[in-house]
Formats: sequence, C-alpha cells, structure tokens
Amino acid sequence: MEPAVSTVVLVGNPKPRSRTYQAAHLVAERLTARSPDLSVDLADLGAALLDWSDSGVADLVAAVQASDLAVVASPTYKATYTGLLKLFLDRIPGGALAGVTAVPLMLGGHWRHALAADLLLKPVLVELGATCPTRGLFLPESEYAGGETLDSWLELARPQLAPSVKAPG
Repeated sequence: MEPAVSTVVLVGNPKPRSRTYQAAHLVAERLTARSPDLSVDLADLGAALLDWSDSGVADLVAAVQASDLAVVASPTYKATYTGLLKLFLDRIPGGALAGVTAVPLMLGGHWRHALAADLLLKPVLVELGATCPTRGLFLPESEYAGGETLDSWLELARPQLAPSVKAPG
C-alpha cells in the first residue's frame, strides 16, 4: 500500500476558523478523501508572523515545504489575497516549494474577483516552486460549504491532480 499524501491547509484569513478555513478543509477532504495532516490558520499566529526568529512559524514553514499537497486559501481582500498570507509566504524562499502541489483557493463576495486566484495567488506559489496543475479555485462566499462551483472545479481538477493526490484506498 502506498503511503498517503501529506496534505496541508494554509489559511490566510484574519478571522480564526473562518469560512475560508472551512472551504479549504472541504477542498482538501474532497481531493484526498480524508482530513488534512496539518491545518495552519494564520490568524492563530498573530504577531509571531512578524518575528523572523520565531521557531513555531519556522516549523510551520518547514512543514508546508515538506508537504505533498497544499491547499492555500485566502479571502479576496482589496482585490487580492490577504497581507496575513503574504507575511507567511514571504518566509518561504524562492523555489523552496519544489515538490509541493498547490491549489490556490480564494473566496469572495462577488464574481468580479473570480480570476484573483489565478492572477494573484497562483503566480506567487509558482515563484516559490510549487506546481499548480489546475486553475485556481474561486468560491463565492455563499458556496464556502460546497456547491456547484466546487463540484464543477473538482470534476476538472481531479484528473489534473491525480498524479499528486493519492487518496487512501
């Protein structure tokens, strides 16, 4: 039996256990048929994100770098991802996510932000070395707990992610 994929959910919403957090977990679970191995809710880290000597944050960065699959999620904030997520991603050296398959996920209140995951978040993840084989996923806030948008995305994304995502079975 092949080992299960190491899955991380990384959430950059300033509100703890937000809809973004719930949506990211749903995406990870629907892709791998299990809960993520690590859940990083950046709202829990607070000022530690500003302290580059903080060992707890360094350990989380290392865990993200060592993962096989990372669902990286943010609400759409000022038409882009949050500064909270940026603070964390700034800790990751360019190319250090080589070997990580990333899924950029953004939530927003209006469809006019639907390209934000592809135009803003995905390029940063690729610059950091991650492979992003699918289009980014934008979920309207009204569908954070699932719905037609996620179902349609999963139908297209599953074959693209199949080489990276091996659900236990």
